[in-house]
Amino acid sequence: MSEFYELLGISRDASEADIKKAYRKRAMECHPDRNPSPDAEAMFKEVTEAYEVLMDPDKRARYDRYGKAGLAGAGTGGHGGFHHVDLAEALNIFMRDFGGFESMFGAQRAEPHRGQDIRVNVKISLQEVATGAKRTIRLKTLERCEQCEGTGAKKGTRSKPCNNCAGSGEVRRAARSMFGQFVSVSPCPVCGGEGRVISHPCEPCRGEGRVRADKTVDVEIPAGVTENNYLTLRGSGAAGPRNAPPGDLLVMIEVKGDDRFERDGDNLIMDLPLSFSQAALGLSLTVPTPHGPERINVPSGTQSGTILKLKGKGLPHLGQGGRGDLLIRTEVWTPELLSDEQRHLFQELAKVEGDPPKHAAGFWAKLKEALGA
Repeated sequence: MSEFYELLGISRDASEADIKKAYRKRAMECHPDRNPSPDAEAMFKEVTEAYEVLMDPDKRARYDRYGKAGLAGAGTGGHGGFHHVDLAEALNIFMRDFGGFESMFGAQRAEPHRGQDIRVNVKISLQEVATGAKRTIRLKTLERCEQCEGTGAKKGTRSKPCNNCAGSGEVRRAARSMFGQFVSVSPCPVCGGEGRVISHPCEPCRGEGRVRADKTVDVEIPAGVTENNYLTLRGSGAAGPRNAPPGDLLVMIEVKGDDRFERDGDNLIMDLPLSFSQAALGLSLTVPTPHGPERINVPSGTQSGTILKLKGKGLPHLGQGGRGDLLIRTEVWTPELLSDEQRHLFQELAKVEGDPPKHAAGFWAKLKEALGA
């Protein structure tokens, strides 16, 4: 068997941090889950054995003075010589100090189960889209238990590392078959994968570290939001069990319709009905906008479908500054029922209104021809 310092590739005066770093590197190279070589298992046990000895100040001192002979009886096995670790022990040592094989490749140990996200719907008016809005939301949720300060353990007691998984939350079982060695990983059945056990649970929360409670959350809705936008309030959801991170509050936005306006992105479209005389003569009138009433001039000779623009009187651009426009779409309406006086006035108008515009003259000529006029 190789000398321990050589196995880890370190000097005899290496610090604990150097030993740990070297072991991580060597374990990554020869871990049985990653290295298919038939010698990988034996090497993994050797480097773990070297790490276990050199990280223990007493064992390391005896090893430095007497070599492996000085370790006789120092291990769990015995009286007749140094106890060599088997694969199961090597895997447990690795799990204990590094949280599993996945952590060797940048993966972290599983975080505690965070609290649930809470989703609520909030309705706002188009006017509030233009100005922004505030809401106070009342929730029935889970909050941190004040009695045990979220630990789940009875006041004056503490949770302890699980003996079954050495606090890792996982158990590994190595088995051999005709196809080679297999290592299975599963949540620890004793602690439920949390790595800690509570012997004396808190009574109000029954060991959960959280209790049912009502709370209010103030929400600021920015101007310019649209239907199905949502706001995420980090940490405002349900508390996690035993001081695990809380969930989030998701505020889903619903925008109520407004009979006056049609929305097109950040622009608003409004229909403006005009009579024949108003369209022909033109007029000045006041129209509503989300920012208050505005005066607009309708020029004489306005045709049905003409778009008049009030710049910057639409909805805010979300998070960008500035606003869209209010587009006013004119509609010249034709009266359906005429009084005798109105009929007489239209007849008189027809005598003096003149020829149709050039672009319409061809249409009227074809229509007269079709009617045999």
